[in-house]
Amino acid sequence: MTDTSRPAASDAASRAVTDEDRDTLSLQLGRPVRDVVEIGARCVCGNPLVATTAPRLSNGIPFPTTFYLTHPVLTAAVSRLEADGEMARMNERLATDPELAAAHRAAHEAYLAERARVGADAGTGEVPEIDGISAGGMPERVKCLHVLVGHALAGGPGVNRLGDEALALVAEWWTPDSCACEGAWDADAAVPTRDLSRHVKHLERVAELERITVAGVDCGTNSIRLLISRPAEGADGAAAPLADVVREMRVVRLGEGVDATGAFAEAALERTFAAVDEYARLVQRHHAGRVRFVATSASRDVSNRAGFVAGVAERLGVEPEVVSGEEEARLSFSGAVSAVDVAGLGAEDLILVVDLGGGSTEFVVGTADGAVVDAVSTDMGCVRFTERFLHSDPPSADEVAAARAAVGEILDDVAARLPLERVARVVGVAGTVTTVTAEALGLEEHDAERIHGTHLPVERFRAAAEALLAASRSQRAERGFLHPGRTDVIGAGSLIWAQLLERVAAVSGVAEAWASEHDILDGIVLSLRS
Repeated sequence: MTDTSRPAASDAASRAVTDEDRDTLSLQLGRPVRDVVEIGARCVCGNPLVATTAPRLSNGIPFPTTFYLTHPVLTAAVSRLEADGEMARMNERLATDPELAAAHRAAHEAYLAERARVGADAGTGEVPEIDGISAGGMPERVKCLHVLVGHALAGGPGVNRLGDEALALVAEWWTPDSCACEGAWDADAAVPTRDLSRHVKHLERVAELERITVAGVDCGTNSIRLLISRPAEGADGAAAPLADVVREMRVVRLGEGVDATGAFAEAALERTFAAVDEYARLVQRHHAGRVRFVATSASRDVSNRAGFVAGVAERLGVEPEVVSGEEEARLSFSGAVSAVDVAGLGAEDLILVVDLGGGSTEFVVGTADGAVVDAVSTDMGCVRFTERFLHSDPPSADEVAAARAAVGEILDDVAARLPLERVARVVGVAGTVTTVTAEALGLEEHDAERIHGTHLPVERFRAAAEALLAASRSQRAERGFLHPGRTDVIGAGSLIWAQLLERVAAVSGVAEAWASEHDILDGIVLSLRS
């Protein structure tokens, strides 16, 4: 049934942009808007939902996204769909449903026609740099649901079929026949668009934020994480402590199946790119001037690595660094040592940092002052070992035995290459370690402050790890601290963490270990300050 209540701005009066609209758009987006030609769609209360933007901005830059979704509630709802994998499902349907594919191509043609009209109205003329290019992945794929929803709202029902579907799917959070504006943005905040002096001050503030704000992305086998930081309020100078502005994590399983196929699965790439789209908006919103994207483990040797690199660069504006295991270990050490009490360590004593990831585990030893002595990267991780060994639910005794044997062989190599006998502190980082720590502490939900800096006897970690390994996936899912994306792989991760702690304890005599919420992600951000 056609949704006739959808608030498309179909008549000229409704599309016209007022000064109040520009103020509202700036508050919605958290930045001054520019080159808005029309209001593509409005809330039932009259506030903008979609900004129709000129195809060439006033600074000369081509801008292909004609219909820009602006309402924070609706934007967040669509982001939830992307994070849930809806784009991947739509792309699978496009590949098998000729009727849907034809409708998607028709939406592409409608988008181009509207852009031409908007360009003519704005006086920008033709924009050859984006000639024939619409947005959101049209006409062949779906790369951004925000674009499709913006087009669907601006054009009305039936113009963009997949945009219509996405709107139906977000009904739990937003519907076209009700207002969700109250509290969605700060209506009393200063608006930097009308008054030039205020606008200049805003730009100066943005420039200052870009100078001091840095963003790091850690893209691993199982999850992708973002940290945006700037010096703590009132702190200044190169050594000033950094404060978190944004810290986000999404489980995207980029490395799913890589061990068997040697390539990223299309669905895994779609999940990852959806998260990168979300992170790019956060980076822009918080004015991070320097961004570093580090990809680890699964990204090193895949056959379709070039597509992954290009997809990230297109969305985030920086090319991902597929770092070596040694660089990964160095960054992890830098981030992790903040959790460790180094009082009483001698000149010969070392700290061992273990970064237990999805596809690899990094071992790095260094001194209390942060100097790295040596590092080893291994092809041992919770996703990789789950796929190789632990197929039953819960794992069978034979599967566990095979996994333990494989871990033992890898630890033999690590012990031969690193001076583990000099280790006086052991600290573990990443999701497996923090999850086992939460189990050991008996937490009902994940509490980063409780976990960070916790040190417990090795035996207590071992008991918690064994409990997680022996549990079924449904039993694990009942634990409030366990992220749903780790339910099926935490068994392998727990096995690895417990076994390596026992090995290090046997060699060095260390009786306890530390857990750190600060890891490679914090190390990436710290590296941007140098």
